[in-house]
Amino acid sequence: MAGKVTRILHSQGLNRAKYDRLADMAERAGRVRADAWCRCSGVSTAAQTPYAIRDAWMAEGCAWHGLPARLGKATLADALGDIEAAREAAKVSVRKAIRHRTRGHDAERQRLYSLLKRNQWTEDPFLHRQMRKQWRGGRSHVTNQIVADSGSYTTKLWHGRAWVHLQSMERGQRIAIPLKSDRLPTGTLRIILQGNGQVAVHHAIDETQACSTKPGGSGTVGVDKGYTEAYTDNEGERHGEGLGDLLAEESDARKVKGQRRNKLRDLEEKHRAQGHTRKADNIRQHNLGHRKRDRRQVRHRKQVRDHLCQAAHTVVDKAGTIACEDLSASMKSAKVRHKDTNRRLNGWVKGVMADTLTSISRRRGSALALVNPAYTSQIDSRTGLLQGRRRWDRFYCLDGVVLDADANAACNILARLYDEEITLYMPYREVKALLAEQTRLSVGTAPPGLELRGLATVPPSTESEVPATVPNSAV
Repeated sequence: MAGKVTRILHSQGLNRAKYDRLADMAERAGRVRADAWCRCSGVSTAAQTPYAIRDAWMAEGCAWHGLPARLGKATLADALGDIEAAREAAKVSVRKAIRHRTRGHDAERQRLYSLLKRNQWTEDPFLHRQMRKQWRGGRSHVTNQIVADSGSYTTKLWHGRAWVHLQSMERGQRIAIPLKSDRLPTGTLRIILQGNGQVAVHHAIDETQACSTKPGGSGTVGVDKGYTEAYTDNEGERHGEGLGDLLAEESDARKVKGQRRNKLRDLEEKHRAQGHTRKADNIRQHNLGHRKRDRRQVRHRKQVRDHLCQAAHTVVDKAGTIACEDLSASMKSAKVRHKDTNRRLNGWVKGVMADTLTSISRRRGSALALVNPAYTSQIDSRTGLLQGRRRWDRFYCLDGVVLDADANAACNILARLYDEEITLYMPYREVKALLAEQTRLSVGTAPPGLELRGLATVPPSTESEVPATVPNSAV
């Protein structure tokens, strides 16, 4: 089944009167959304379907805060979808707690999984406690969006431009929204009001209509995700070079901009404290706005996503099966790092990286297999043992050989695809114990030149990116 992708159409020439009418409708839709989060983000409605909730609201005589009923129902359905997504996201941590609690008890694990899937966690005290901890409901402050289903608007082409005629508050009248493009949106629309007096129309289409579906390669590769480049495969080929420069440049520019804004903010507060209200208001209006910053942020995100999409396509071009590490869980890193390094690494877009690789591989027919990432950067890929040390982009083996650290990790990721002992969700401490035991048992059995020296193994550190100093024997 083909997936969906979002396309955005921007308005052009929308006059102020129409914008004000849309803003009033968006504010009323925000009240409906807030009511939905207040009433339906609890346990009592978790087992109800969206249709049952909608019918219950209509039976109560809901007025949708003055919105047309069709737009009110669409807004309620959208809010219920957001609530369900938040609930399912909370279940990820609960499933992890279930796995830890039911080790060796498969029947009990399946029972808890079944209750959680059916939203019946109140029947088990452990599940109920975990869901109360992870899912705390929420509230909505969104007042700039209008959700319209296919029956509440019409579209047409006029003078080479697309127009959307949206149902309004006045019976029998519609708001005509002119768009820049000549493409007619379809399906459910999300109309988002922007600060420049225009709107953006979001709609979903089949990804087969907008994205590449060229078949992928036939090989099996392991890829290591990185910061300086997006991916490095087990053959040493790098994909998406320049990612680190793109992220660091934006992070440094944001730092400089923030420092200058802080000085201006202090100056504005100083003038206001001295009674120079006019100067303070001018600084706040002309120097402390957010429009330029927001436009730059949107542009940067588009550049990064485009860069990662190109990198993912080059990986899929050569691979029918892709083994990559699952980086969705939080991981500890170096305890002491320079603040500039922390700031730059905070901009690492590993979530976007995983999303692009998943969607592109699915569309082009390649299989994506996630593996446990624990200690893949600290294993010598030639022996599969905890030998040697990683320092920056090099891996120093015990016999003096220096490997490319990213290619070495990619080889280990590919090997872990076929490892039946280390499963995807095995805790890193158990992975550490298993690898340490394998390394200890290999003493005296390694090929000449690769045998362990001294101790059977040095206890590995979870700080794989910044290891200890390389021993003299490895230089």
